[in-house]
Amino acid sequence: MTPEYEYSRLANAEDIKRLGEILNQCFVGTPGDEEIYINSIGVENFRILHQKGQIAGGLAIIPMSQWWGSQPVPMGGIAAVGIAPEYRGTGAAIAMMQHTLKELHAKGVPISVLFPATQRLYRKAGYEQAGNFCTWEIPCDTIQTREQLLPVVRVPFTFEVFSKLYQQQARINNGHLDRHQAIWERITQPDEKEAIYIYQIGSKNQPEGYIIFSQHRIEDSSVLRIKDWVILTTAAAQSFWSFIASHRSQIDKVRWRSSTIDSLTLLLPEQTAKIKSTMRWMLRVIDVVKGLEKRGYPPEIQAELHLKIQDNLLAENNGRFILSVANGRGEVKSGGKGELHLDIKGLAPLYTGLFTPQQLQLAGKLDATEAALWAATQIFTGASPWMPDFF
Repeated sequence: MTPEYEYSRLANAEDIKRLGEILNQCFVGTPGDEEIYINSIGVENFRILHQKGQIAGGLAIIPMSQWWGSQPVPMGGIAAVGIAPEYRGTGAAIAMMQHTLKELHAKGVPISVLFPATQRLYRKAGYEQAGNFCTWEIPCDTIQTREQLLPVVRVPFTFEVFSKLYQQQARINNGHLDRHQAIWERITQPDEKEAIYIYQIGSKNQPEGYIIFSQHRIEDSSVLRIKDWVILTTAAAQSFWSFIASHRSQIDKVRWRSSTIDSLTLLLPEQTAKIKSTMRWMLRVIDVVKGLEKRGYPPEIQAELHLKIQDNLLAENNGRFILSVANGRGEVKSGGKGELHLDIKGLAPLYTGLFTPQQLQLAGKLDATEAALWAATQIFTGASPWMPDFF
């Protein structure tokens, strides 16, 4: 820890203005935009690092939950990490992250997630790759799905209806967020350069999904950009593609966010949908016991895993733990044989199932006996984790 830095909340309007200036410079923003962002996330959710009264940088802690094994795990989303240029290379960034993690641990938050601009800094703080953020693209005229089984009707956004539909999809997709209000606002509220179109799939009284999108002219192409979607039934999936295909006379390309293995594309006649871009977000387990006990597990699995964990920042996470899984839930006790040995970084992709235990062992992220590898495979391997939201 770098002792000369002080870590605190935003104290006044002057602090908000200065942090906004730093974040504008870090993220090449327009003057005033970052202050709007600070207020949308909530001033109370920002932290700053200062030295001799001067702000060196700051970040946001977005209070959310993340779905793992059909259970919401409380999570601190780290965003807008910015250090003023004159303080870069001084240890300010890692000091700020360490302070933040200790604060979250003291509050009992089990896990934290972020999108890295650089992995080196966050690996130093105990984060590791944990899930996918992926954008797909398809030429609209190749969709060729005509049968629309359900009505697709333009409606005003109603948070109660749409959030309920979203949660039904989120709970069965590892890595999805229990969204903060600011994320919903970013999806549903247009900026001055776009219009937002919101459609509900299914009947008014029994909706089976929705689609929220905008349309853009990019170079010589017209692009329909899906900002958010929920598909809860086969009929909704078929109707989704039919509705999108109906735009083919005006739209050249369609883009949406999904998993690297997207089951929606199974309904397409040909493999014309391609991944346009992909990156991985990072996760850190802040409280080993709470993190393992609050997530869900396959209900049919009954297994026991003996862990030995090293965490150079949070001493409470060091040592041996026994994870016992039964009836879809986990219980953690201290002790055991330590048959699967890893540091706190290695625990992240194991926890999320981004890689199998065997793959993590080959990558040098863990060391385990054959029996422990098999138990960990039963407990953690599942559908690839992803989220549609960037924060």
